Amino acid sequence: MPEVAVPKLVVLDHPLIHDKIARLRDHRTRPDEFRRLVHEVSLLAGYEALRDLPTIATTVQTPLAEAEAEVLGDPAPAIVGVLRAGLAMVEAVLQLLPEAMVGHIGLYRDHETLQPHEYLVKLPTEIARREVLVVDPMLATGGSVVHAIDVLKRNGVTRLRLLSIFGAPEGVANVHAAHPDVPVFLAALDDQLNDHGYILPGVGDAGDRLYGTR
Repeated sequence: MPEVAVPKLVVLDHPLIHDKIARLRDHRTRPDEFRRLVHEVSLLAGYEALRDLPTIATTVQTPLAEAEAEVLGDPAPAIVGVLRAGLAMVEAVLQLLPEAMVGHIGLYRDHETLQPHEYLVKLPTEIARREVLVVDPMLATGGSVVHAIDVLKRNGVTRLRLLSIFGAPEGVANVHAAHPDVPVFLAALDDQLNDHGYILPGVGDAGDRLYGTR
């Protein structure tokens, strides 16, 4: 694994994640299994990425006595998926945070310039007051994620974190350069990008492998 000197980078180290990452990489993995594995890795990694969500103190009445407790604050957090591959991660994180609001930022990458082009922005109400988790399985050049974070900050969001499954050092560095305040959580930090902006060794095009497209 390459070393990347980014203070807010967390690469998750867990045997269950390692096992599922290996199966995601395998070119023989079918789309249905690929979707299931992305879902499972997103659950495991999402648990860690949301570890420090703020809570408020309260009390609950058990069948036997009153107990001190902690609950998530109001308004509920938001999950923002970078389309299209981010959709698979949104559904997984919603199992951890069923009360979360969901936003979508639609971007496609120009295969010649590798620059993102925006075609959709739909964000929850009161987005500026919410903790926001941005999800995108592949952090390659970082262009799409940086653009998505730009959009969120322009809408007043100040509490952001990013969760990706695979990341390249170049993408991590670009996100950190543009948004050094945003923590980045990865299930795997890969070696580099190839000449076409794909992560090596990576998994190829995650969207195509999720949905069986070309």
